[in-house]
Amino acid sequence: MAKRSRRNKQRQEIGPAMRSASARTSSITNWKMFLLQVAMIATATLWIYWPALHGDWLWDDTVYITENAITQSPTGLENIWFEPGSLSDYYPIEASVQWMQWRLWGPDSYDYHLTNVILHLLNALLVWRLLAKLGLRLAWLGGLIFAIHPVVVESVAWVAELKNTLSLPFFLLAMCSFIDYDESENPKNYFLALGLFLVAMLCKTTMVMFPVIILLYLWWKRNRVGIRGLRLSAPFFAISLGLGLATVWFQHHRTGNYDIPIGGFLPHLTLIGLSVSFYFALCLWPADLLTMYPKWPIDPPSLIQLLPWPILVGMIGWFWMKRADWGRHALLGIGFFLINILPFAGFIVASYMRFSWVMDHFLYIPLIGLIGLAVAGIGQVEKQLSKPVRSYLIGITAAIMALMAWESHGYARLYINQTTLWTYIIEHNPNAWLAHYNLGFVLAHENRIDEAITQYQQTLKIKPDYVDALNNLGACFFQTNRIPEAIDLYRKVLKITPNDAGTRSNLGLALLQSNRIPEAIEEFEEALKINPDLPGVQKSLEEARQLQNAAPTKN
Repeated sequence: MAKRSRRNKQRQEIGPAMRSASARTSSITNWKMFLLQVAMIATATLWIYWPALHGDWLWDDTVYITENAITQSPTGLENIWFEPGSLSDYYPIEASVQWMQWRLWGPDSYDYHLTNVILHLLNALLVWRLLAKLGLRLAWLGGLIFAIHPVVVESVAWVAELKNTLSLPFFLLAMCSFIDYDESENPKNYFLALGLFLVAMLCKTTMVMFPVIILLYLWWKRNRVGIRGLRLSAPFFAISLGLGLATVWFQHHRTGNYDIPIGGFLPHLTLIGLSVSFYFALCLWPADLLTMYPKWPIDPPSLIQLLPWPILVGMIGWFWMKRADWGRHALLGIGFFLINILPFAGFIVASYMRFSWVMDHFLYIPLIGLIGLAVAGIGQVEKQLSKPVRSYLIGITAAIMALMAWESHGYARLYINQTTLWTYIIEHNPNAWLAHYNLGFVLAHENRIDEAITQYQQTLKIKPDYVDALNNLGACFFQTNRIPEAIDLYRKVLKITPNDAGTRSNLGLALLQSNRIPEAIEEFEEALKINPDLPGVQKSLEEARQLQNAAPTKN
């Protein structure tokens, strides 16, 4: 009996010890798996964007950084925060970060690119965290897909899109904090979510639909929104409305009053439907990506162009009928995508619509909804498959991941410099007039004047009234001593914009070069009436008057 008692006692002591050791082993295994998954996401991200890290400044990087007097001014922070009209948008946190970047790194683009890549990696990890909070077993796969998806390359490889990579962490953290509040009722989590959302909006207002996402989440979680949901979302709606209206004002008053003909109600409806379907297809099949896609003719629309609307309504209706089962989860994923993409699908006329109806960087947030839907679907299918078949699914998924990473890596390489990027766009979209213009601008600055002239001329074939191309082509003609052609172009500009002081000054110089001194003086004087502080004009006027006075008089 004594021996049996000792054996029982030993078993009682050994049992908890074995369970404790097993728990420690399991914990170590989980940590190793976690670190392996993080390493996979980080390695894939760095490999994809390695070419872009060494990329040059692109397009409007000059507007935001290299030629931005406020970014480079030691007192620029005051202008950024307290003079909203001093920049083209009111994104003060993003502008403040760029101001600090300039203090640290100056005109070296490498560290700016590195910042974008690091932020994108952080965003991929936070997508993983958000999907895990929503209960997805393969949430890490969602983080990996976000890290390597080709449609996010434009946001990461283009320095000016810091506003995307910087705002998304706060958006995701705000969503995670709101979920924590919904589960714990801890007020600290609610106010943390509200503060993080405000920070995100001050980086960029593309997450303006966050309050609607909150309501969608509450419906998904409880099958209703209720008074509680409306009350909780109200402060978020207030922030969205205030900063969203400010962005609309800036679009119409600071980025230029562009004439972008869309047409009446039906063409507008067509544009929204086509844009949503295009964005959706691009997420599923991210091939032939461009910074400037061809614009579809929508006025008048054809009957087939209206097809996306019945398809969209039918799909949502099907999900709604299945909402008691899998349809509820499908509505969360597709709803997240649609809610976040709709404001940028043609509801508001914006400056980018001059050259394209759609742009990849608007997908940086909406893509997360479709990723979550895909990860949930893969998880459900995997659970129902036998072990041998499951390995085939893993292999197919791995192959798709590898193809996406390869596509993204190749696309990121195009962001190495402007010549490479614009040449690629022109090859795939010959009617991209702004790409022709931008390439001409780069070539002119590289003193490749004849090539620049060709690109400017191509721009004007597509868009004959583009003032910048007329002016720059005139400057190229002036530089190559084709003075009569330069004069003709400057006069065309002044028919479109008669109060352009710079063009009048250029015309004066061209007339002076042609020895048409009285006409030159007239243009210089007119330029000074429009802008008395225009550099160099007063000196040119005095030189022209001296030449006029020195000219021999006729009897």
